[in-house]
Amino acid sequence: MANVIACSVNTFSIPLLINFAIVKIKKYIVNKINRQHVKLKVRFAIPFRKTNYNNYSIAYDMTNEKPLLYESYPGSIVDVSQLKYMLEKIRGYGYEKIGFILDRGYFSKANIQFMDSCDYDFVMMVKGRAYFVHSLIMEHMGEFESKRACSIKAYRTYGITVKAKLYADDETDRYFHIYYKAKKQASERARLEADLDRMEAEMDKIKGREYKLPKRYEHYFKLTYHKDKFYGYEEREDVIEQELQLCGYFAIVTSEKMTASEALNLYKSRDISEKLFGSDKTFLGNRSFRVASSQAAEAKIFIQFIALIIRARIYTLLRKRKAEMPGKPNYLSVPSALKELEKIELIRQPNGNYKLDHAVTATQKVILGAFGLDEKWIKAQARQIGKDIQNAAMPEEQKDDDEDAENEEY
Repeated sequence: MANVIACSVNTFSIPLLINFAIVKIKKYIVNKINRQHVKLKVRFAIPFRKTNYNNYSIAYDMTNEKPLLYESYPGSIVDVSQLKYMLEKIRGYGYEKIGFILDRGYFSKANIQFMDSCDYDFVMMVKGRAYFVHSLIMEHMGEFESKRACSIKAYRTYGITVKAKLYADDETDRYFHIYYKAKKQASERARLEADLDRMEAEMDKIKGREYKLPKRYEHYFKLTYHKDKFYGYEEREDVIEQELQLCGYFAIVTSEKMTASEALNLYKSRDISEKLFGSDKTFLGNRSFRVASSQAAEAKIFIQFIALIIRARIYTLLRKRKAEMPGKPNYLSVPSALKELEKIELIRQPNGNYKLDHAVTATQKVILGAFGLDEKWIKAQARQIGKDIQNAAMPEEQKDDDEDAENEEY
């Protein structure tokens, strides 16, 4: 395998994986592609006023941990329909074997068939209540939730792997990794109970009034209407009990054979690209584009993409340095490290020379070590910068005399 990420396993024989993440922001929908893993995730934030949207994609190489490329396309294009064109474009850059990590919102039969036709592998998160995985969960419920052999300690989760078809006319067997997490079960049950209580309270308020409740209410309750007036409701106990049983369960589907632990680790590895995208919005001002034209937006995207490459490199080196240290120092984040290094300053001496204001501190030495630098390098750079400043302030005639003196020596 040419390129394998650290969290992948040998059984997942994909030398290249790409990661998608699509997020709507005020001017642009930001879509992130990860060269090692592919994930599709959409979070919609629709403004109250009409706004012009575009899609903005970033390709990120997880092996070398750096952004590779970016592109933008019209926001009127539906994200799911753009997947095929995006993949073909990525292949045009020379990536022949591509795998994907897909979030639950991007599952579709057409996308799965397209990836099969292109010989693409995938790792896909699915909801425990989804129709094509619900029966599998119910079939294996109680078989693994307490077995220590099925424990995934890193996530305090239990999981098993079963082989089945993804849809009725699927020609290929898929690997379903079914998981159960007690903490997730408690939170989901509490959320469902709270939703049911809220819906009941709302229905009690509108009894005897002309009101049409949303379809979601009909899923959990039998609603009684008479001449467009709402008169009462009754719980669908079988539906509610079934959903309560499924709380705490979720599933991941993979095209390649692997264990439940391997699949979960592979899916969780997408966090790297999430942090990259977060830094693009938070630290580089890419949350919204305050521009007057598309040309200005393209120019801003280009500059921020260059800045993102630099920041990603700084973040990667600091993260590796932090992992090597016994504690968890808070000064090895990008903002803290840059703020600390800004304290290294040159001051002008009475004789016109420039020297370091103070010695390099222990904290600064640790940060510099992350980049392969040390105190000697800082002092050498300080001397060179001091000479450059002196030469810049030197009169032109004196510069010519110095250059003539140097030429006479040769």
